Amino acid sequence: MSVQFFSKLSQNYVEILENDDEYYDVTIEVGEEPDVKIFRAHKIILRYRSLFFRRALASNDNNKLIQIKLSNIPPEILIYYIFKVLIAAEELLLQELVDYLQTYFIENKSEWMEQHFIELTHRISFKSNNLMELQQFCTDLMAKSPEKIFKSLDFTSLSEKSLILLIKRDDLQMKEVEVWEHVLKWGLAKHQDFLSDPDTWTDNDFKMIRDILKNCLPLIRFYSLSSEEFVKKVRPYRKLLNQKFYENLLNSYLDPNYEPEKENILLPRNLIIDELIETKIVNLNIISIISRWIDKVDFNSKFSYLRELYLPYKFDLILRGSQAGFAPEKFHKLCDNKPNTVTFIKVRGTEEILGGYNPFIWKTYGGWGQSLDSFIFSST
Repeated sequence: MSVQFFSKLSQNYVEILENDDEYYDVTIEVGEEPDVKIFRAHKIILRYRSLFFRRALASNDNNKLIQIKLSNIPPEILIYYIFKVLIAAEELLLQELVDYLQTYFIENKSEWMEQHFIELTHRISFKSNNLMELQQFCTDLMAKSPEKIFKSLDFTSLSEKSLILLIKRDDLQMKEVEVWEHVLKWGLAKHQDFLSDPDTWTDNDFKMIRDILKNCLPLIRFYSLSSEEFVKKVRPYRKLLNQKFYENLLNSYLDPNYEPEKENILLPRNLIIDELIETKIVNLNIISIISRWIDKVDFNSKFSYLRELYLPYKFDLILRGSQAGFAPEKFHKLCDNKPNTVTFIKVRGTEEILGGYNPFIWKTYGGWGQSLDSFIFSST
């Protein structure tokens, strides 16, 4: 009963706000030219629903039409901030809006927030440190669906803080070369008179862009790029990078045995690829390394683990010890007569993973074979 009552009451408030041409006694003008909108409202409702309006209307007890101007509030905010949130909030009052708004919108209006992400959701969320849940929603969305953000017309209006929160994430679902391209685009947008061709830049131009990107550059995983991406996308902008870092990076592509200082080298991002592998033991970085060893791709390179993930195979889970047990009989029942298998064993109480690749089929009876393709490994 109370749920229906408050829902209907809230809907009535909205109808009054949008359609009442006769009984309103307050007009609220929001926004700045040319984006201005006037809302018709009711003094008694505003007084009892908002402490702000209670104070603003305290000295207006006459029957004249009251006009309120809120130039700092965009028009699209006010209607949701004051009235429309009441439709789905059963007993929501504006005094409690900050407490309930985050959970309500995340659980019920996530699609709407995505549609209005750059110009509204993100901008409002990061205006206050009290909106941590909405900020987390924003950063999670940007990481899981970065194309929605980076391909937005308003992408370059992101604050540096927001951009850093995004590109520092290990789970950012985007190729590293695309991350680099968008970060560069963001930096160049700060000086729109800059030409996009770095061959036309002066040393002062490079310094200016380097200063703009100084907090972003260390978060780009340049070692994850392919040699072709490095030559085409990074080398023309080499003056943006620390000279020693660039030399180490260049040498990693020229000499597979070169060993630079690994202190500031970031591992590839943890991309999520549906149905690639079902395991609780290893991540895609380890799968990438194993796949390189199987295909002998960069087999001897000391940098193979740093390059972008190499994932040519889908791995089908045959046996999980925590479910099927660890008895040899169970292993052979599930794994015999299956070629090209990889075994992963996690050492209890440690992060060490042992395993091996067997290109032959497993057999229950004794015997052995020779292969130049099999290998064993240890990872910590």
